[in-house]
Amino acid sequence: MNENTGGLDRFRMAAAFLVVAIHTSPLASYSALGDFILTRIIARLAVPFFLMTTGYFALGDYVFGKDPKRLHGAMKKTALLYFVSALIYLPLGLYAGHYEGLNFLSALKMLIFDGTFYHLWYLPAAVMGLGLIRLLGRRLPAAGLLGVSAALYAVGLLGDSYYGLIAETPASAIYDIIFTFTDFTRNGLFFAPLFLMLGAYARRTDIARPPLALALSLGAMTAEALTLRFLGCQRHDSMYIFLPFCTFALFDLLLSSNSRPSKRLRTVAAAVYIIHPWFIAVLPPAARLLYAGKLLEENSLPRYLAVCLLSLAAALIFTKLLPERQPPCRSWIELDMGALENNAAVLRSRLPEGCDLMPAVKADAYGHGAAAVAKRLNRLGVRSFCVATVEEGDELRRSGVRGEILVLGCAPPSRVALARRRRLTLTAADFEHAKRLAAAGKKIKVHLAVDTGMNRLGERAENFDRILSVFEMKNLRVTGLFTHLCASDGKDGASAEFTKAQAESFFELTEKLRGRGFRFKAHILNSGGAVNYPELGGDGARVGIALYGVMSTASATDSGCDGLIPVLSLKSEISLIKEVKNGENIGYGLSCRAERDMRLAVLPIGYADGLPRSLSNGAGSVIVGGEYAPIVGRVCMDQMMVDVTGVEAAPGDTAIIIGQSGDKRIRACDMAEAAGTISNEILSRLGKRLPRVTL
Repeated sequence: MNENTGGLDRFRMAAAFLVVAIHTSPLASYSALGDFILTRIIARLAVPFFLMTTGYFALGDYVFGKDPKRLHGAMKKTALLYFVSALIYLPLGLYAGHYEGLNFLSALKMLIFDGTFYHLWYLPAAVMGLGLIRLLGRRLPAAGLLGVSAALYAVGLLGDSYYGLIAETPASAIYDIIFTFTDFTRNGLFFAPLFLMLGAYARRTDIARPPLALALSLGAMTAEALTLRFLGCQRHDSMYIFLPFCTFALFDLLLSSNSRPSKRLRTVAAAVYIIHPWFIAVLPPAARLLYAGKLLEENSLPRYLAVCLLSLAAALIFTKLLPERQPPCRSWIELDMGALENNAAVLRSRLPEGCDLMPAVKADAYGHGAAAVAKRLNRLGVRSFCVATVEEGDELRRSGVRGEILVLGCAPPSRVALARRRRLTLTAADFEHAKRLAAAGKKIKVHLAVDTGMNRLGERAENFDRILSVFEMKNLRVTGLFTHLCASDGKDGASAEFTKAQAESFFELTEKLRGRGFRFKAHILNSGGAVNYPELGGDGARVGIALYGVMSTASATDSGCDGLIPVLSLKSEISLIKEVKNGENIGYGLSCRAERDMRLAVLPIGYADGLPRSLSNGAGSVIVGGEYAPIVGRVCMDQMMVDVTGVEAAPGDTAIIIGQSGDKRIRACDMAEAAGTISNEILSRLGKRLPRVTL
């Protein structure tokens, strides 16, 4: 999953140290009030943040798409971590007498609700919260799950910080029953579900809020906590009314940092969280042996810092001992989302008033990653997207993409049910296809394709009676009409004449239908149309390749991409350097022979990753060390060789296959021209095994 979630990983470390603060009270020796603010207000953000992070990564597919795969994976992973952690603390628990007097029911209570050691309650709470959402989610939509979670949290509040309000009322009898099963209401029934759901919604909403939101909500929570402390209402202090608002604002701010994720930080933070109570337990006797016991017993801050440093050191040693997982391929794609936002703004500025973007994100957004692209465009206010298949639309919905999703391809009637479930709009490819869609027996939104001269999909524009029949078909709600411009990439006389004839035929038809009282969205512009013929207008522009900063050909890119920036770069790390002697063969088929002594760099990328084999034997080049390096020999399935004779290059250096280095650049359209194809094919065929790194 290539997302800008580095801010979450960095705060995990801070959250782990905040949990240590809760258990060591670092300011207790200096100020009771200061320690309360640190450990009972600020540090209370830590566990909700951990739960939101779990919800963000594990729940979105289920809550908004009913796919439980990631949810089940998170439950299993957390349960395994709980099992291992319980074993780690078994000796300490036995030594401290935590398990004395346990019977079957009290052991079950400890295992399920309270945790087998005091800080481990979070793990069964997360598992129980995920399980509860899984159970309720079979019948409730996302909003219903959020509502139930909020109601459970409200019940938990009255057993936690607000217990004083009901302690002397008949309602306290209900809580007495609850407290026979669990010591606190901060468990998987009352506490965890809300923050897990907020994490799922954070993935769905993708709306950046200003830092002021965090400051205001934290200020409100501080005032709330101090008031409850003054009134003596608190039975415990894990739950506040403003805690969900504060955690959501913090989470949103961290997501807006747009930094790269760090698995190492995640692992270290988890290890600090798990291991720190061991150091809290062993530090006092160890300090007394070193004649530092008085210092740590009388000064809470050095004790806190010592526990943090020891826990961090142990965590770093632990993570160092873990086996490293090597990536499957040392080649990757870099995506510049700033360039994407720039391109959207440039294209919008070219369109006439009333015509907005309907980006084509089919073929995994031309190899850029459909979900990441569509969600970023959602943030810019784009609310219409185009895909090729129902399955592509389904994937976008599962990723939390909002707005209309139009399936441009000729979807079979068997996919109508899925399209309805995912709120997709289908294309009626012609009169006969429309009849088959209507015969599926379910009401569905469609856009009708009109053929104005391309002779691909679409009912012929002159067949008005058949088009009118589609608008009147039972089960079909025609909300759009479109045609495809097949010559709009060109500005020459023949291309311009044909494009304008297509537009004239299309808009004549739209006016005729609207004269009959039909209301629908009419869209005609594609990338070529938006760049070369924006004055044709319509209600939407199905921009595809232009949105990604190139056009189909190098000449079209040079003449029509003013202001547009390529979004995608393709890079590879040099595996090794080969010395080849004059006269030796290079690669498969004896197709290349060295005409001099040469240095070759072997790159771990080939046609299985989407590189055209037609780039072989000098047809294509890469950039190494700021210089062009021609491809020599045949492009292999997983590797290729480039000539780096006279170029500073070594194993581990980066080769740029698509992208720019200094004044040297290779665009997708340049590679396409060398391969005898178009940019669209080059980009859309880049393989899934190439990791996408978002910048």
